[in-house]
Amino acid sequence: MAFRSSSRRRWQFRQPSVIPGFGLALGVTLTWLILIVLIPISGLIWRSSGLGWSQFIQLTLDPRTVNALTISFGTAFIAAVVNLVFGVVLAWVLVRYRFPGKRVIDAMVDLPFALPTAVAGIALTTLYAPNGWIGSLLEPLGIKVAFTPAGIVVALVFVGLPFVVRTVQPIMEEIDKEVEEAAATLGANRFQTISRVLLPGLLPAGLTGFALAFARGVGEYGSVIFIAGNLPYVSEIAPLLIIIRLEEFNYAAATAIASVMLLLSFIMLLVINMIQAWSRGRYGNVA
Repeated sequence: MAFRSSSRRRWQFRQPSVIPGFGLALGVTLTWLILIVLIPISGLIWRSSGLGWSQFIQLTLDPRTVNALTISFGTAFIAAVVNLVFGVVLAWVLVRYRFPGKRVIDAMVDLPFALPTAVAGIALTTLYAPNGWIGSLLEPLGIKVAFTPAGIVVALVFVGLPFVVRTVQPIMEEIDKEVEEAAATLGANRFQTISRVLLPGLLPAGLTGFALAFARGVGEYGSVIFIAGNLPYVSEIAPLLIIIRLEEFNYAAATAIASVMLLLSFIMLLVINMIQAWSRGRYGNVA
């Protein structure tokens, strides 16, 4: 009996996988992940660990560094919130309504993916500069967008909107209109239908799009440097400060700033993923 059970287990272990070449594919995937992601991050952490705690804290608490990190993470968070709201609305319009030019608008959503970020930054600066088409209209009102943190938010909204739309849109397409009709039949008004029927099912996808837009915004460089103005303590972002430190051959400061960005990004994405897992567990049955 023992021989039969052991042979049966060995036979089950040697059964071919459902996915052909799973072992080879897994090995290639892990090797590629180590080469592209883990080794650079490990090198960054190793270089930061060589600074010593006192020097590392001194570099990271530099007022210019703190201000640049605050601007980068603050503007990325604001832009991600804006994209979450308007991205869900845009996805809803594209899914639920038919109107002339719908395919054109649907294709324009992916434009930030194809457009070079430097070109986007130059175009946005041209529009929102004090003598630009939009900036000239805002200037008499005392509103200045270009060369301010507001311009950074505008650029990050532009590059981050497709992440929310393309993440939420497939989930919306799976929600039948009969669900809304059933809620209305049971006496729910529009606000109750949206808040208690539709949004719970869209929350996990919305948080995923929010996380992607936020992560893209934190590390964005090309579309921001033109419209930001890059004024220290005013509109200087952390990625630009890293480039400046590298050009000054101050590798210790550049490494410290990059390490702090890596740590803060990991913490914020971890929190978002935890909230997303909680929302899936709570609203999974509802969806």
